[in-house]
Amino acid sequence: MSAPDFSFEAAALDRGARRVAGVDEVGRGPLAGPVTACAVVLDPGLIPEGLNDSKKLTAARREALAEWVMQNCDWSAAHVSVEEIDRLNILQASHLAMVRAVAGLATPPCHVLVDGNRLPRDLTLPAEAVIKGDARCLSIAAASIVAKVLRDRIMEDLAQQHPGYGWEVNAGYPTPEHKRALLDMGVTPHHRRSFKPVHNILCRDEIATH
Repeated sequence: MSAPDFSFEAAALDRGARRVAGVDEVGRGPLAGPVTACAVVLDPGLIPEGLNDSKKLTAARREALAEWVMQNCDWSAAHVSVEEIDRLNILQASHLAMVRAVAGLATPPCHVLVDGNRLPRDLTLPAEAVIKGDARCLSIAAASIVAKVLRDRIMEDLAQQHPGYGWEVNAGYPTPEHKRALLDMGVTPHHRRSFKPVHNILCRDEIATH
């Protein structure tokens, strides 16, 4: 697939939108840590080289692009906690993070481009869902980069508090190292208790104490 472009934003601007935001989230799959979303409004005359799906970039390139976006764009990030994820479900939590990120922009956008195939129910602005948007739409790509960098930083900080789970490397995703650490060291307050691998260990520990 070719690199993302500005065609989705341009179409919305042609229809009369004055400000178009792209929004994406990261952190649906991990066993630990928050879901993080970011919304970004790109200036069509000021787009950096190399914006792409965050998963296709090196860590150093992601960091550099994230810093550029945060210094040069209207952007907003939001997090949904482990407690909220467990109370809702991961899809609702992801959508809540997106809604919060859009609400945090300095000026409300006229149109929102949302990564995925569903729009958040509580997003009240005009919006469209863009499947694989982080690989097709520059604003969503920018949002995906900032969201990943910010969430990775959170997981690196949590790894200092809870060494042994490898969060500084796996960002909370269910790698073999992370799953072994869960079995050996148990569940932390930052694990998602509603996720099956974590829930199973909690059940095991509860049985062992009775």
